[in-house]
Amino acid sequence: MAIKPRRSVLYLPGTNARAQEKAKTLSADGLIFDLEDAVSPLAKDEARACVSHTLTNSGYGHHELIVRVNPLSGPWGHADVKAVAKLDIDALLLPKVESAEEVEQAKEAYLAAGGREDLPLWIMAETPRGILNLDAVLGASTSIDVVVMGTTDLAKELRVPPDSERLGLLNALSHCITVARAHCLDILDGVHLDFLNSTDFDSICAQGRRLGFDGKTLIHPCQIAEANRAFSPNAAAVNHAEKVLAAWQEAEREGKGMVVVDGRLVENLHLEEAKRLLELHTAISGR
Repeated sequence: MAIKPRRSVLYLPGTNARAQEKAKTLSADGLIFDLEDAVSPLAKDEARACVSHTLTNSGYGHHELIVRVNPLSGPWGHADVKAVAKLDIDALLLPKVESAEEVEQAKEAYLAAGGREDLPLWIMAETPRGILNLDAVLGASTSIDVVVMGTTDLAKELRVPPDSERLGLLNALSHCITVARAHCLDILDGVHLDFLNSTDFDSICAQGRRLGFDGKTLIHPCQIAEANRAFSPNAAAVNHAEKVLAAWQEAEREGKGMVVVDGRLVENLHLEEAKRLLELHTAISGR
């Protein structure tokens, strides 16, 4: 499948029609229309109607469009799924997933409401049990496309204090990245709530990239540019990938069994990573 840039994925409150309209002009790769945490219990019906109206009159261009519903175990989830089934979106985001059964039930409810068989599911890893069961959850359905870290809820559950180094979360974050890669899935880092602190945000984006995340979920448009920069291949990386690909192709033409680039041995795994990076770079440049 073609690589989709998911460097920056912005949450939009379900009741905020103005923010949803403004998002059409933003450079985020994805937009999550949130019916869950960003909406008060008394405004669930309003949010559902607002998002349905907005996405029926779309015009979002390249943006990947995702709706986060409430858990089906609660009072609003089934109504959310029924409304979302009528919309032309790119994915359905399931919160607080802890078991394979929850994924299966959500897919069944969505299809029963008339939804598309091929709609991708995104799932959130944000509870200790969800983290422990992630392998089974991701194996529950071939529809799952992306894992989204819910670091705010997870930090609360783990009793981890706010920390720009996120030391208390690193084990869970690395575990989820490993499991997501075992299932060949993309995985997105959680939100950074202190959005006016650009220094901390820059540091956390850089940490997320080093850990292996594909991008970051965001709560404010001011975070988009830095997330896009942090999770885009830089010029040096693109140049090196081009050199690896060219050297490998030359070695194949000449029948050589060894490829060396800048004094370092290049193996097939390096070639595959170079191709992936260049494909990502091309996809980003096309925007």
